[in-house]
Amino acid sequence: MDIKVIIPAFNEADSIANVINEIPESVSEIIVVNNNSTDETAHNAENAGATVLTENRKGYGHACLCGVNYIAKQSKTPDIIVFIDGDYSDYPEELNKVVAPILNKGYDFVIGARVEELREIGSMTPQQIFGNWLATFLMKLFFGAKFTDLGPFRAIKYDQLIAMKMEDKTYGWTVEMQLKALKKKLAYTEVPVRYKKRIGVSKVSGTVKGSIFAGIKILSWIFKYSIK
Repeated sequence: MDIKVIIPAFNEADSIANVINEIPESVSEIIVVNNNSTDETAHNAENAGATVLTENRKGYGHACLCGVNYIAKQSKTPDIIVFIDGDYSDYPEELNKVVAPILNKGYDFVIGARVEELREIGSMTPQQIFGNWLATFLMKLFFGAKFTDLGPFRAIKYDQLIAMKMEDKTYGWTVEMQLKALKKKLAYTEVPVRYKKRIGVSKVSGTVKGSIFAGIKILSWIFKYSIK
């Protein structure tokens, strides 16, 4: 199957080349969406061999949608899209492990779950750990979901992603995808992945403002779907 990777990136000049260089050769194209960076993110990504797009509207969802829209205009679209962050906190070489349930078992959607025993100490902030627990607990409570994480390292069949008609432009992108997977009754699973301290400071969990806004956005998506 044809696999493409989308990497949203805002000021990840020190890490982006590491991410690109460690993505397996099974991937046909690596797309870095430069999300209004003020450093050398775009330059370093291009030098590492990635396709570099520009999205000046800040927001994780804006960047992801930019990558998806670029792919939709290609003459041949892929079978699988993988999303991974540009901060080098994930292990890109585990991509084949993340897509394996789709390739081998027919799943539609896979989350790389950052399980505690595989996480480097300090790689997730207390607010991230609590936020993940609360969001997945509420999804279990309202929808019977089996998710344990909102991990950004994820794979999904391209046609299923397009059918979701993703909307969120900022912090709610990941939870929106998971909620829509539940609504559409997609076959989904999680695979445990390793996780380490990111290079640089997180623009979301690294600030009080970012953590609050992300939490509000995530909870608003969950409650929006719970009353439908």
